[in-house]
Amino acid sequence: MRTDLFDFELPDGLIALRPVHPRDAARLLVVHPGDPDVLADKVMAELPLLLEPGDALVFNDTRVIPAALQGVRTRGYATAQISANLIEKLDDHRWNALAKPGKRLEPGDRIQFGKDNDACALGSLTATVEAKGEDGLVTLAFDLSGPALHDAIEAEGAMPLPPYIAARRAPDDQDRTDYQTTFAREEGAVAAPTAGLHFTPKLLQTLEELGVVIYFVTLHVGAGTFLPVRAEDTDDHHMHAEYGEVSTETAFALNAVKSRGNRIVAVGTTSLRLLEAASDEFGTLKPFHGETDIFIVPGYRLRFVDRLLTNFHLPKSTLFMLVSAFSGLETMKRAYEHAIAEGYRFYSYGDACLLTPKDQA
Repeated sequence: MRTDLFDFELPDGLIALRPVHPRDAARLLVVHPGDPDVLADKVMAELPLLLEPGDALVFNDTRVIPAALQGVRTRGYATAQISANLIEKLDDHRWNALAKPGKRLEPGDRIQFGKDNDACALGSLTATVEAKGEDGLVTLAFDLSGPALHDAIEAEGAMPLPPYIAARRAPDDQDRTDYQTTFAREEGAVAAPTAGLHFTPKLLQTLEELGVVIYFVTLHVGAGTFLPVRAEDTDDHHMHAEYGEVSTETAFALNAVKSRGNRIVAVGTTSLRLLEAASDEFGTLKPFHGETDIFIVPGYRLRFVDRLLTNFHLPKSTLFMLVSAFSGLETMKRAYEHAIAEGYRFYSYGDACLLTPKDQA
C-alpha cells in the first residue's frame, strides 16, 4: 500500500510532553468499527466496565534501560559534544547506537560519557566507535563489560524519550518513573510499551477482582519503533527485529481463554505483534523465544488477538499502519479526527484507545 494513505495532520499542541497523574486518569476512546462508527469517550479507570469476566489482558513486562547518553568525543586535541541512544546490545561490551551528530564520528574515535561531560571524571563509561553506518548508526565498544557496564549505564544514562518529546525537552529524573510501567521486570527495552503506562496497581487489582485475568509476555522494544517510514510503499519498508518471549505456561493459559470463548486483549502494539508472531495459521498460540520483525498492515489476517488497547500514533508510522490493519483505515482516520477535535493527547505520554477488529464489528 502507498504510505501516504496513512498520513494526517496533527497539531503540535496535542503532543503530550508529560503523562497525566494518576496514570489511569488518561482518556480512553472506545472505537467500534461499523457504519456509522461508534466512538465513546471514556477514561482508563473505566476499562473494567468495558471487559467481561474471563477476558485476558496481555501486558508486555519489558523494562526500559536508561539508554540515552551524553558524552564528549575526542580525536587528537579536538573534542565534540555527542548524544547517543543505545538501541541494540550485541554482546557483553558492545552496543549499536544512534548518535547525534553522527557526522562528527568516525571509526576509532573515543567517547567519554557522563552527565557533566567532565573528561576527568568520565573514565568509568568510555567507548570506542568500532563501526559507522547510515543515519547516525554506530557500533560502540565500551571499555567496561558485563555487570560493570550495566551499572555504569544505569548511573550515567537517562530515559530514551521518543524524538518527538526529546526535541521539546530534556529527559529528567521524573521520566525514570513516568516512562516505566508499574509491572516492568524483564530488562532490555530502549523504548517503553506505552499502552502499559496507563495502569496503576489499583486498576490492575480492580480488573482482577472483576474476573479479568492478567498475563505477561516480553518484547524488548527497540528504537526502530520510532523510525520513520521513508519508503513510498509498505512493501519496501524493512522492520527492525526485536527479541520476544512467550512462555509455555502463558501460551497454554491464553489458548484456554480463547477456547472458552473469552477475548484476548493485547495491551499495546508490542504485545499484539508478539502474540501474532507466536500464533500459527490455525490461531493457536505457541511458546516463543526469539526475534520477530512482523509488519502488520491492512490486508493482514488477525490470528489471535481480539481487542487492542493502544496509544495514539504518529502519521505514516508502522504503528498507525498496524491499528489501521486492526480496525480498518477509514475507521481509524475517523477515530483520529474525533480525537484531534476533542483534544486527546497523542503519542507515548498521551491518551489511549480501545479497538475492536473490523471483522468483529
